[in-house]
Amino acid sequence: MSANLDVSLPPLVEPAAELTREEVARYSRHLIIPDLGLDGQKRLKNAKVLVIGAGGLGSPTLLYLAAAGAGTIGIVEFDVVDESNLQRQIIHGQADIGRPKAQSARDSIAEINPLVKVNLHEFRLEPDNAVELFRQYDLILDGTDNFATRYLVNDAAVLAGKPYVWGSIYRFEGQVSVFWEDAPDGLGLNYRDLYPEPPPPGMVPSCAEGGVLGILCSSIASVMGTEAIKLITGIGEPLLGRLMVYDALDMTYRTIRIRKDPATPKITELIDYDVFCGVVSEDATEAAQGSTITPLELRELLDAGKPLALIDVREPVEWDINHIEGAELIPKPSFESGDALAKLPVDRTPVLYCKTGVRSAEVLAIVKQAGFSDAMHLQGGIVAWAKQLEPDMVMY
Repeated sequence: MSANLDVSLPPLVEPAAELTREEVARYSRHLIIPDLGLDGQKRLKNAKVLVIGAGGLGSPTLLYLAAAGAGTIGIVEFDVVDESNLQRQIIHGQADIGRPKAQSARDSIAEINPLVKVNLHEFRLEPDNAVELFRQYDLILDGTDNFATRYLVNDAAVLAGKPYVWGSIYRFEGQVSVFWEDAPDGLGLNYRDLYPEPPPPGMVPSCAEGGVLGILCSSIASVMGTEAIKLITGIGEPLLGRLMVYDALDMTYRTIRIRKDPATPKITELIDYDVFCGVVSEDATEAAQGSTITPLELRELLDAGKPLALIDVREPVEWDINHIEGAELIPKPSFESGDALAKLPVDRTPVLYCKTGVRSAEVLAIVKQAGFSDAMHLQGGIVAWAKQLEPDMVMY
């Protein structure tokens, strides 16, 4: 990458022919900013922006892009609104629980700005549809929370020749950057220059497992939306070649330089990203084969009085919300350090569980390697247990 630290790019979108009287009135506070002005607003009107996900980061981003006058907004989303979403996904409301998120988001956008055209793409983003979809838009925004989708978005954006704004959140921290392999003046780089390989499976918990401060979403999403507007209109210095890291507890923003890594392989095709990222490690997959028990099977064994040691490997804060009666809490980190192995009873069969079965599979591999060959783990975790056997259990 160029040694010049000031990165300015030409506008991504050509201006629309004109603004209507209604648009001038609506966007007047933009029009009187010298750097943005009439020209910038016309570019926003002409822009086609694709947002991946209408969740924690997608929600505020969509609302602000719509309010700003982005002419066409596409939403890729196949999930439905759950009550646990409402703590941070502010584009949805109480009445939307159970509705498709894409449709809920479209209705909220129409309420904020009926002049915006909304395209719904109610399907899972996959290697066989991503590139073609991306080619229909000027700019992509990715706020998804899994590595398989992040690498897919990156590689598809490279193949489609499109820039994209990436954001990530976890607990009290967030990150934002801009990636564009085909950026002018030799400034191009992509997500793999920052993260060549995904982290080991189970190393980085999702927001569903690790939690996220709801208001953090708006802080990171507002930066993502700002970067989108800068790219579309050609103002300021985008985060291309910089990673912005935000810590809400310290209230600090810092930026780290990213440079093109000559070792990054050239992206020529899309791959199987689930295999590339691996939801669970090979050790955990191998350990779980033949040692996975369903909630119904576990219930039958418990009712029959089989000598089982039911071990909850989640965090204490999760245990405080709910747990299976008769279980003992031994969090996953204590297995990884080796401290927990001495606590496992040798006269009973260990049955491990977590929230959805990912962490318990990883712990199962550790336990089996330590000699507990008969150990098992609960398929689908406490979520599956509650759905099938205790529908009244409080769930998070």
